[in-house]
Amino acid sequence: MSERPSSRPPGTPETLVPPSDTSHPGVMLRGIAGSPGVAIGPALVVGDTRTAYGRRHIAASQVDGEIERLGRAVEDAKRHLREVSARMATAPMETSAILDAYLTMVGDPMLLERVIKKIREERKCAEWAVVQACEEVGKLFSPADSIERDAYIVERSHDIEFICDRLLRELTGDTRQIVPNLGQPVIVIARDLSPADTAGMVREPVMGFVTEIGTRTSHTAIMARALEIPAVVGVADALSAVRTGDTVIVDGLRGEVVVNPGEVIIEEARERSARHLAFARGLLSARHQPCVTRDGEAVSLKANVELPAEAILALDHGAEGIGLYRTEFIYIDRRTMPTEDEQYELYRAVVEAVAPRPVTLRTFDIGGDKFASSFQLPAEMNPALGLRAVRLALSRPDVFLVQLRAMVRASFHGDLRIMVPMVASVQELREVRTLLGRAMQEVDVAGHGRAKHIPLGMMIEVPSAVIMADVLAREAEFFSIGTNDLIQYTLAIDRGNRSLAHLASPFHPAILRMIRQVSRAAAAHGVPVALCGAMASDPLAAVLLIGLGLRELSMEAAAIPEIKEAMRRVTTADCERAAEGALALDTAEAVEELIAGTFAPSLFDLLTGTEDGAYAAEAGLAVEVSTVTDTSYD
Repeated sequence: MSERPSSRPPGTPETLVPPSDTSHPGVMLRGIAGSPGVAIGPALVVGDTRTAYGRRHIAASQVDGEIERLGRAVEDAKRHLREVSARMATAPMETSAILDAYLTMVGDPMLLERVIKKIREERKCAEWAVVQACEEVGKLFSPADSIERDAYIVERSHDIEFICDRLLRELTGDTRQIVPNLGQPVIVIARDLSPADTAGMVREPVMGFVTEIGTRTSHTAIMARALEIPAVVGVADALSAVRTGDTVIVDGLRGEVVVNPGEVIIEEARERSARHLAFARGLLSARHQPCVTRDGEAVSLKANVELPAEAILALDHGAEGIGLYRTEFIYIDRRTMPTEDEQYELYRAVVEAVAPRPVTLRTFDIGGDKFASSFQLPAEMNPALGLRAVRLALSRPDVFLVQLRAMVRASFHGDLRIMVPMVASVQELREVRTLLGRAMQEVDVAGHGRAKHIPLGMMIEVPSAVIMADVLAREAEFFSIGTNDLIQYTLAIDRGNRSLAHLASPFHPAILRMIRQVSRAAAAHGVPVALCGAMASDPLAAVLLIGLGLRELSMEAAAIPEIKEAMRRVTTADCERAAEGALALDTAEAVEELIAGTFAPSLFDLLTGTEDGAYAAEAGLAVEVSTVTDTSYD
């Protein structure tokens, strides 16, 4: 249910009064844990935040005026975002990085060209043109005939919606705040919130928020984690189940929202909140300590990133380098291919920010469920098995060489490695090596500096690569196992299909055997092997991976302190014994039960987000081991 009508002007304080209708029952809502922490307070339902606009055709004499209005709206939107960023001068780096990305998107030439074309040729007012242009760009990220709905792509379509709304607000003069000036702490309930809206909560007494859409990888969830605001996202029925004034518990540890709870539940939530805060402070204080197991075995933890500013954030979280830098975002939402110089400056910024630590740049992984408007790709019956990643790169050597030359030039500025996605055969890797050699020669001829040697490695994410790992190890200089796609292709489960998500378990015995096979093949040839899928960020999965022979994991930066602490509490011998036991089992459920039973007592606080595991055990609380089914973009 949306917020009840009010005669107050937008932005004026609202007095929240608990509803008198006592028949409104307490209810538990489930979503996705977007930002850890527990918050308790009255709800403020803001309903649908999208701006209303008029649809009208204009005369030819009005075209130039509408285009001028659009230009002013763009500049006003940029100014607004800069003001939000400036008010957060002491906020974490990732908040500025995300707002900077929105600044770029507001003025994106591809979007503005579409808007202007609709104004000139279709004689539509600026508001109408903006909405239609944004809808068209949004479809590039999530076409109607797409079989898969990759989380990264879905979130980028949400970003387009936010930009559209920001421009509409400027055009219509609707400058109201989504979250009004408040006189008391509240829990915000909304369909969705943009990163700018989330950033604006810093100056308001917002204790937490709940949204109907979104994933853990959405920019809004990332902002919430950076600002340490508890959040649960993807709660499909939040607006219909919560009313302004309801008492709400937002549990960003469990992904739960409790509406109108009893006093016993409220007290338990308060205690859990206090334990989590103490626990989180302890993790952060130790994030820069070396990552070693209890018996002294070193484990390297690196970060997965996609923006230069995220690299700095990763170091602040204790990363030992960048294990996966996704380069495809520079190809998205543009009509022309990025130039060599554009890419070089981007890669150089990342390498210099991380130096002397290593940076692994993945060549573009486009196609399948990852769309880029600069590539004109044919429609496919099964895009996940079609022209994508290295296949697309080798089919377009002109485009691929531009990227390789940019990477080669960036190697002059630090420890850079190049990684190729979706390799299924030795021939593909050999062809990439040939093109890399050509790119190096062309860089030399142009007089640019470069590293004498640039390691070339590959991702192991299709079954054929696992089977041929011993042969590929003679050609590749390093491996990185991408479990997200490996699970999808091995188990024949569409990772974007929510009804099958529970089956896509990284604890499946087939996946464990594949990881061990790759680890052994790599060790036999002296080839370093890492893992960069979502599996690496789960404490129970991480200790299992150590037992399977891995000593390098790459994950989202926020998970590094937690995994680092997990490593300190286990021995390699314990991990290896557990892995051998897991490999003898025949179901994912049995593996999870074994690993949880073995390690949950020592990792309880990491699994529950509370400092005092003994308290929870005495209270009879069981550890809920959730299968890692993250569909984030890896």
